[in-house]
Amino acid sequence: MQIGFIGLGRMGGAMAKRLLAHGYSLGVFHPDVRRVTGLQDLGAHVAADIADLCRGRTLLISMLPSDSALEAVALGARGLAQSMQAGSIHMVSGTHGVRAIEAVAAAHARHGQILVSCTVLGRPDRAAEGKLHLIAAGPAAAIDAIGQVLAVLGEKVFRSGENPLSAVAIKIANNFVLGCAIEAMGEGMALARRYGVDPLLFHDVLSQGLFNCIAYQSYGDLIARQDWGRIGATAIIGLKDAQLAFEAAEKVNVPLPSGNVWRDHLLTACGRGESALDWAVMAREQFRNSGLE
Repeated sequence: MQIGFIGLGRMGGAMAKRLLAHGYSLGVFHPDVRRVTGLQDLGAHVAADIADLCRGRTLLISMLPSDSALEAVALGARGLAQSMQAGSIHMVSGTHGVRAIEAVAAAHARHGQILVSCTVLGRPDRAAEGKLHLIAAGPAAAIDAIGQVLAVLGEKVFRSGENPLSAVAIKIANNFVLGCAIEAMGEGMALARRYGVDPLLFHDVLSQGLFNCIAYQSYGDLIARQDWGRIGATAIIGLKDAQLAFEAAEKVNVPLPSGNVWRDHLLTACGRGESALDWAVMAREQFRNSGLE
């Protein structure tokens, strides 16, 4: 299968390297060619533009940071919708809002193309190891056709039906729960620290007992060590995810009261100039509010 890849940040770059390591013919595009030099050295074809990226390729993967970036790439002049051949698949793997996915899916449908929403759960280090969890939604035949690609990228695939919005909703809801969990860990860590408890000890209690799972282990350790530079997703990306949660909830009249604290702490962190740190920096705001910084 000939694959094109666009969106080569930490997560996208790790996914692209996995595909190259498993022998896939991969084309990549980035407006700044310096961002794809490493992939070119690994055997990727560097496309001159999006139209060139689509030429002869039946699967196009995007891992883009925002709705505006996705819409520019998919809907713009000489973008994916205008350049992909009929019957080819656009696998959207970034975290996007429901309105953006609806618009892109409609454009692909008009051109006889297929959109598969395949959102990812995990940090870039998990992507590098092929241990992502993938949530795939779209036509069953299309998901079957890219099954081997999904097996390279992740260790678990959750098929959530034919409607691409189902995968979008799961990812947004998952990020909402994770964001609120990070906020709660920060609050608990602040309380323990105020009583002189070693935060790494409290992290061990949580991660080996109540929260014995990868997400709590990795983020709890990051918070306990205050290692805000160990970046998976940045605070500005976390803030985008919070806004997407509120957008999706508003569309279907679902209140998200816990999300206000999550969003407000991220807003404050970004206002302090910490937008490029890991989104767990929201816990730092709790530490500050608790007189610990």
